This record gives sequence, structure tokens and C-alpha cells, in this order.
Amino acid sequence: MVIAIGNDHAGTEYKFEIIKQLESKGIKVLNFGTDSNDSMDYADAIHPVADAVESGKATYGIILCGSGNGAQMTANKHQGIRAGLVWNNEIVELIRLHNDANVLAIPARFVSLQQALGFVDIFLNTKFEGGRHKTRIDKIPTSCC
Repeated sequence: MVIAIGNDHAGTEYKFEIIKQLESKGIKVLNFGTDSNDSMDYADAIHPVADAVESGKATYGIILCGSGNGAQMTANKHQGIRAGLVWNNEIVELIRLHNDANVLAIPARFVSLQQALGFVDIFLNTKFEGGRHKTRIDKIPTSCC
């Protein structure tokens, strides 16, 4: 498994801890985020994550910014991406079970580090249910562009 990770300055601390957690489990990480706390534009780190997931270079993506919203909006501009913004364990589970999310968006300023690390575990260990949910997610991409 390969995970692409991207963050702006608000998610740097959490990113380093998430990378440690993933690598301790033998998961390869592609780091597209900033390694600094200096202000930067989240889109510059998020588009490469979405590209890696869309192209198959990464199995899943994890993205972080202050609220998680800008990161999620950016990732979801890509046709092959289903990024879910999470704030509790139940939402993490549901974005995988029902939406087959392939990118996890974490709001670094609104959840604790422990919560964020737990979200990553839930995201990676929850399987898509398929069935009626598959029909629904098949309707997400647009036919334009």
C-alpha cells in the first residue's frame, strides 16, 4: 500500500506523526506537503496527492489543512477523487463504507492529534460496502471536461 499525503502549514505537525504511524506499519508514503510552518497555499500540496491517487501511484490520500475544507474542495475537483472531510470516528467510517472515499481530509485546527491518528487507522481498515452505495458513487463524476 502507498499513501500520498499533502498538507499546508496548518497540518505540518500532524503530517509528521501520521507518516511515522504509517511507516511503522510498513506503508510507503509519498510526501507532497510542506515540511514547514511557513504559510503556503494548500492547493499546491493537494493537487499532487489527488494526481497520485487518480493515476494509481498511491492507493489512498491523506490531506490536511486548518479547517480541512480547502483541502477537500481542491481534491474533489479531480474526477477520480472522493475526498471526505472528517471530524469524528463515525464520519470516517461512513466515508469509506458508503462513499468509498479514496482521500481522507483532516481539519488539523479542529481535531486533536490523537483523533487524527485514529482517523487514519479507521480510514485504512474500513472496507467499502458496495451494493446500493456503488450505484450512488458511480453517479458522482461529471461527464464534462
